[in-house]
Amino acid sequence: MDIHKKILIVEDEFVVANALRLTLLQAGYEITGIASSAEEADQHLQNQKPDFVLLDIQLDGNRSGIDLAMKLNENNIAFIYLSANSNQKVLEEAKATDPYGFLVKPFREKDLLVTLDIASYRQRNALDSRIQQEALLRKHLNDISNETSDARHKLLKVAQAIRVFIPFDLIISGRSPVEAGQFPDSGYLRIGFDEYQYIGEGELMTVAGLSSSSLSGIIKNSHFSTDSPGYEGITDAKTLFTPLQKLWHNSFKMNSSLIFSVVTSQGSTVNYCFCSRERGVYTQKHLAILKLFKKSLEEVTGKMLLAVRVSPAIKPMTTGSDDDKMQSRQEFGGIIGKHPLLLAALDFATQVAPYNTSVLLLGESGTGKEKVAHAIHALSSRKNKPFIAVNCSAIPSTLIESELFGYEKGAFTGATEKRKGRFEQAEGGTVFLDEIGELPSEMQVKLLRVLQEKEINYIGSNMPKKVDVRIVAATNRNLEKEVAEGNFRLDLYYRLNVFPITLPPLRDRKSDIVALIDFFARKFCAEFQIAFKGISASMTNAMLAYHWPGNIRELENVIERSVILNAGNSELQLIQHLPGSTAEQSRKSDTQTLEEVKQNLRETEKAYLVSILKKTEGRIRGRDGAAELLNLKPTTLESRMAKLGIKKEDFPGPAAN
Repeated sequence: MDIHKKILIVEDEFVVANALRLTLLQAGYEITGIASSAEEADQHLQNQKPDFVLLDIQLDGNRSGIDLAMKLNENNIAFIYLSANSNQKVLEEAKATDPYGFLVKPFREKDLLVTLDIASYRQRNALDSRIQQEALLRKHLNDISNETSDARHKLLKVAQAIRVFIPFDLIISGRSPVEAGQFPDSGYLRIGFDEYQYIGEGELMTVAGLSSSSLSGIIKNSHFSTDSPGYEGITDAKTLFTPLQKLWHNSFKMNSSLIFSVVTSQGSTVNYCFCSRERGVYTQKHLAILKLFKKSLEEVTGKMLLAVRVSPAIKPMTTGSDDDKMQSRQEFGGIIGKHPLLLAALDFATQVAPYNTSVLLLGESGTGKEKVAHAIHALSSRKNKPFIAVNCSAIPSTLIESELFGYEKGAFTGATEKRKGRFEQAEGGTVFLDEIGELPSEMQVKLLRVLQEKEINYIGSNMPKKVDVRIVAATNRNLEKEVAEGNFRLDLYYRLNVFPITLPPLRDRKSDIVALIDFFARKFCAEFQIAFKGISASMTNAMLAYHWPGNIRELENVIERSVILNAGNSELQLIQHLPGSTAEQSRKSDTQTLEEVKQNLRETEKAYLVSILKKTEGRIRGRDGAAELLNLKPTTLESRMAKLGIKKEDFPGPAAN
């Protein structure tokens, strides 16, 4: 328990508020005040910033506790909800504001003190992690600023460094005032976990279908005067964008943006625009992160402007090579996909991996939670120590304690020798507790002690043993609902929920299904020594139309069965019936949406290659040819050109040879 912590009580029932005050004073906390409404709480916050706020959801006045929570979040003040209502809707609304705890009235004095203890732990943990992450990002930005590289390299490095803090599908850097005859913007489109495609003037014109004169007019209408900084902040409203920003937004089908401006030492203003295809992605926390690193970002941006000309000694950076893809695949244990929801989850995993923070993986069965747990371990400093996986639902309740913590010889009938449990086996490494929502209530108490005290007790022994393990837990259950129904301990939930990561179901990332089909088909064909001859269109359409309740695990099983039963066929055919996967459904929304995504990717790649070919006047081979600039073999480039339908008339210059 942290004594001398300052607490503001926001509670409209005086009897409850006063009882809280007396309990907390006796426990060693300092009370900064009691408020019965959000408006009264505002006045208290102006006078003194508390460490915690105990916040009733239902308050006197026009604003609820949830409304006040928004302001507390903006001011980085931790809060714990108090509520007489524990229904699912209240818990969901509370969760959305990211509280440090939740107490359901009536609660015991012990519940209050334990919840505050957990909140203090989460606050310390969050602060320590944030300080380390901030130091790491600041170092990355400084290193980028000092390295010898061209502007394109620097922008890509900035994008890679900042993506775990600020999610994006497209990042644009635009400078003002604009020099005559120059295109002011540069951007990178994220096309994979660590794959980015550079978008400059030529690429944007091709994707947008604009002529040079049309683009010049848009740039002219987008110019800010030196005394007008333009818009900065979060927006989903396209009316707030300049014509050039609108062009970027519409060309790549973005739905939300965060715009941030920096002023370099040379006096140039540069607007960074982070864009996402998802709606409502950006919050005030993202803007606060950018403000925190503004000085470092200004420095690296100034160096970027000085390095506008590409150094002849350095080839323009390309991304998305086969080596890059393989490296990303190795880091994330064969996780396949490029959907923004999946990439966001992998970014979170990358962000939390270096620290000892507990991680809670949420998502339906078959979404790949164990693979992400493996990746978190592999990307951490514990990677050379054991990774021990425990399926809590597969171990009988009478055996789970001995499995986790071990037992002494003679502790029970059949205990003929001393045995280490899974926690001790994982010493220095990671314990992955899968399906933790199935853990019996008595074991939840003992697991909480392990998390708090970092020690275990063998069955049959009263001597505690210290253990150094990191816990990554996973569940397909709605733990908030389990807490509300009394099936899962509130204190254990908040102890585990320090860093939650939600993995999307396959039906929400259908644009990844084609890649998954191809991956598993090739895998099983190689395993069974069967020649891979492609996938039939009917099979692909049926699998795209299916809703996949079993997610990736079900898809993998369907492919394995089809490979076995299709041996010798020219193309892989779907053997089993998938409910609801009719041809008519295939023509409806999901397949259409996927085809649009696939077409967008093809058009973007085609536009990129055409822009390079224009720069080389159609030359593919030789020094400074398109193949060399793209870091590809000439035959590989020619193959891609043929696949994308790129012809000589698409670009000027001599014939490609």
